Amino acid sequence: MTIQGEGHIFTRFDEEMKTLHGLVVEMGKLASKQLNDAVTTLRSEDVELAYKVINNDAKLNQLDIDADDLITTIIARRSPVAKDLREIIAVGKIVSELERAGDEARKIAGLTIRFFEGSSRPPNEEILRDIYALSEYVTKMLNRSMESFDQLDLDGAIDVLHMGMKLDDQLQSILRHLSTFIMEDSRNVGNFVDIVLGIRALERFGGHAKNISGHIVFIKNGIDVRHEGVDSILKQLK
Repeated sequence: MTIQGEGHIFTRFDEEMKTLHGLVVEMGKLASKQLNDAVTTLRSEDVELAYKVINNDAKLNQLDIDADDLITTIIARRSPVAKDLREIIAVGKIVSELERAGDEARKIAGLTIRFFEGSSRPPNEEILRDIYALSEYVTKMLNRSMESFDQLDLDGAIDVLHMGMKLDDQLQSILRHLSTFIMEDSRNVGNFVDIVLGIRALERFGGHAKNISGHIVFIKNGIDVRHEGVDSILKQLK
């Protein structure tokens, strides 16, 4: 994303904004990696790696703190107005979305510990398959959102908003599919509850990716789309 200070004569402002931009991009890469690693722990039944994923969440939290501190510094020192202020506010919200996305990835790693540490009865591969598929989808959402942020690509942000609409349909389909395992074997009830919690965590991860794209629209066009459908957003952009 190319950031230019509106009405600013201090090159330091541009430098600080570029630093902030870099922190956000780094957060996006780490959040995506956290989810990929968390799902890997499920596939490989790797409890040790799951604990590492949970501990690595501290890195994302520190980047969150660093970004917030920088935002506070920029506002205090530069007193940005108009487009500059709008952008800083939106970037602050994107930072929060990424930190929360990391929390959801941590929950998936927690499933690995619950399933494969100790003597609990782990779920079969068929039950976990829906988590794998959904994790790939929401990871694509986040990566696309971060690409759109990096380039201030409005079309890319809109693509993610469309993906968010399809996410709801996928969730309902997965829940129906999982319910069949309960009917086939009542011993799957305990695992079903845990899997649903994992599916909900992935849904929220995708929701954060969608929200990031909404903030990109706000940066680009000044339109608050947090409570708008895609069709309504497209009409406003026209």
